[in-house]
Amino acid sequence: MRDSLIRFVYHEDQSVFSNNFEKIMPQTISLSDLDFQSEDIDIQRAAEAFKTHGAIVVRGLLREYIAALHRDIKATARQSLALLEQATAIPEGWRTPNNTLFIPAPANYERDRQIMVLGINYNTSATFFRSAFHAPTLDIVEAILGPNIELYGNGQCLYKEPVGGHPKHLHQDSAYFEHRYEGPVGILTYVVPTDLKNGALHVVPGSHKLGQLDHIDTFSHLGLSDHEWPWKRALPIPGQPGDAIFFHVKTVHGSKQNHSDKSRPVVIHRYRRADDYVVIRGTTTKNRAESSKRPIEEKKENGFMVRGFRPY
Repeated sequence: MRDSLIRFVYHEDQSVFSNNFEKIMPQTISLSDLDFQSEDIDIQRAAEAFKTHGAIVVRGLLREYIAALHRDIKATARQSLALLEQATAIPEGWRTPNNTLFIPAPANYERDRQIMVLGINYNTSATFFRSAFHAPTLDIVEAILGPNIELYGNGQCLYKEPVGGHPKHLHQDSAYFEHRYEGPVGILTYVVPTDLKNGALHVVPGSHKLGQLDHIDTFSHLGLSDHEWPWKRALPIPGQPGDAIFFHVKTVHGSKQNHSDKSRPVVIHRYRRADDYVVIRGTTTKNRAESSKRPIEEKKENGFMVRGFRPY
C-alpha cells in the first residue's frame, strides 16, 4: 500500500474538480510523497509537503501514548453501551449522558444504533490531553501554522464498531467548521493497526486548493456526492498504532466501513492559529445554510495555547 497511486486533476481556476480528470493537468501522487518517519523527520520538508498536498503521515509519531489511550477508549465504549437506553435524540442521531454519539446501524447489525463519535476527550482522559501537548507534534504544526498555536475543540475519537461499522463519506471538515483564516490542522492518529478492511483514512491530495465545496446530507452527516467524488479518487493511508495523519481543514477525506471483527478507533487533535475562529458551523445542509446567513464576525472562544503567546 505504500506505493499506492492516485491520479487527479483540477480546472485552471482551481475552483472545480473535473469529472474528466484525465484531460486536464494530470498528476500522479503516491503515498511516498506524503510519508515521513518520526525518528528522522525533516520538519521543513514535511511542512512543505503538507502545504502542497494538504496531507502528510508521520509514522510512529504518537506511539508512546497508544497503550494508555486504548485502555481509556475501551472503557468509554463499554460505558457508552451501558448508557444507550438513556440516550436522547438529537439532529445528528442519539447522544448518551457521557456524550457519545450513536447513529443508525446497518440493516443486519446486532442493534439498531452504533457508535460514531466516542465520548472521550481532554476532560475525561489525562493521556489524551497530554498527547495534545506532544512537543515533536507541535514542532511540525508550528512549521505549518506559525508560532502562536491554540487547540481547537476538546479532542475527538471516531469509532467504527466491528462487522460493518459506519463509513464516513468523503468530505471536508470545513463543511462543519469553516474558519476565517487558515483553519485547523487536524491530526488523526491510529490506535489499532488500520488497513482497507477496517476503515483506513482516504485523502485526496491537493483538494484543499479547491476552496469550500458544496456538501450534501448523507448517512454520516455532511459529505460530498458519491457521483462527483467516488472513492477511486482518494488515496488510502494504512498504518500502525501511533501513525499520525496531518490534514488541512479543506482536504477531502473519509473512510469506508469496518469489516473486521474488532473496533477501529482513531483519535483526532486539531490546532489553529491563535487568532483564527469559526465563521460558519453546520452538521446538516439546513443548519449550515442557516449559519451561512449570519456568519460570525469576531473571535468568541479561545482554546488552550500549546505554543507561543496570545496577545490581548
